[in-house]
Amino acid sequence: MKYCGYDGCQVKIERGMYCNNHKPRKKNNKKKSAYHHENKPFYRTKAWKDLSSYVYERERGHCQRCGKFVFGRQAHRHHVVPIKKNDKLKLDPNNIRLLCPQCHVIEENEVQPRKIFSSYFREVKQ
Repeated sequence: MKYCGYDGCQVKIERGMYCNNHKPRKKNNKKKSAYHHENKPFYRTKAWKDLSSYVYERERGHCQRCGKFVFGRQAHRHHVVPIKKNDKLKLDPNNIRLLCPQCHVIEENEVQPRKIFSSYFREVKQ
C-alpha cells in the first residue's frame, strides 16, 4: 500500500496514483455539432445548396447585418422564419439572410421575430 499522489492527501491506496477523491475525471470527448438537429438531411439536398449559393451571390458575400465580407464556412444562411414555424418557407429566398457567425448568434437569440418583406433586403447595386 502507498499514499495517494495528491499533494497532502493521507489516504492509502493499493494501486494507481490517486485515491477515488483525487482521480482525474474522464472527459467526454464527443463533440456535439452546433447544427445537429432534425433538419440536417434538408441541408444536404441539392435544392438547399442551390438556394444557398443564390443567396450568397445575391448579397455578394456580405453579411446583411454588419456588412462584413464572409466566405466559406463563415458565411451562414439564416432562416428569418424558422423551419419549425413554417416549413413552406424553407426554400423561399426572401426568408434567407446571409450573416457572419457573430451576427448569426445575435439573430438567433433575438426575442422579437422579424417579418419578411421584399424591402427587408438592401438595394442591389448594378
